Amino acid sequence: MNRLRIGLVGTGPWATATHAPALAKHSDIDFSGVWGRRPEAAATLAAAHGTSVHEDVDQLFAASDAVAFAVPPDVQAPLAERAAAAGCHLLLDKPVATTPEAGRRLAQAAERAHVASVVFFTLRFADVTSAWLDEQRAMDGWYTGRADWYGSFYTPEGNTLFSSPWRESRGGLWDVGPHALSMLLPVLGDVSEVAAARGPGDTVHLILRHTSGASSTAALSLTAPEKGTGLTVELRGENGVFVMPPWERSDEAIGNAIDALLSAVRTGTPDPCDVRFGLRVTEILAQAEERIATT
Repeated sequence: MNRLRIGLVGTGPWATATHAPALAKHSDIDFSGVWGRRPEAAATLAAAHGTSVHEDVDQLFAASDAVAFAVPPDVQAPLAERAAAAGCHLLLDKPVATTPEAGRRLAQAAERAHVASVVFFTLRFADVTSAWLDEQRAMDGWYTGRADWYGSFYTPEGNTLFSSPWRESRGGLWDVGPHALSMLLPVLGDVSEVAAARGPGDTVHLILRHTSGASSTAALSLTAPEKGTGLTVELRGENGVFVMPPWERSDEAIGNAIDALLSAVRTGTPDPCDVRFGLRVTEILAQAEERIATT
């Protein structure tokens, strides 16, 4: 099979710091260009990595076998539909969309076009956390779990490097909620019941019932005090208590996600973190949002 040509949609901090460097240095693909809603930023990013800038997104699709997305979810979903219709495989950011309807249209577009997809749930592709999750998936007898992600993006002392209008408006539920679900569902099973309540700031607390009979909770926030931030994933069951090892931002994660997309393309076997899984995460988060709105 020829080397896959992968283009990039997006020019923001995530695209600049993570996606573009990974695409440029990956030994098994060709970085086929950049398109962004800010043409000057797209030109600067493309030049920094020795690739082409495309003035029209459909030109990028035509020049690519696959497309990586680093744009807000409500921008990503319709553009990714177009990319799939153009025959491009998809490396998507989470959440894939912020409504089940948009997520469903995207999943259906990928299915119609028979293109592979991977959603970049960071913890699923970082070496330490993905290895830990594999160990837990090999066991059974789970009773309960929790995934708590307290960030401080939107506090006076917080790190604003990756802040953006969509994160500020949708809050921790939609930004770090996908990460939490991506670690709980593979071990405890799909979600059959959802309860949700607001906490301080943008904090949301979830209580989930899983099809396995286990239950879990999640605390999700981007407005926690700096000294109160942290990430914990804990699982309890017949074999004991298991806590995810400490995780810092892992540069290898995006490279591993690219590898996963290449494998899905070459083997025809869907990745566990494909657009269908991304859709299911969106459906659960939308349920939680509905519960909050009615309480």
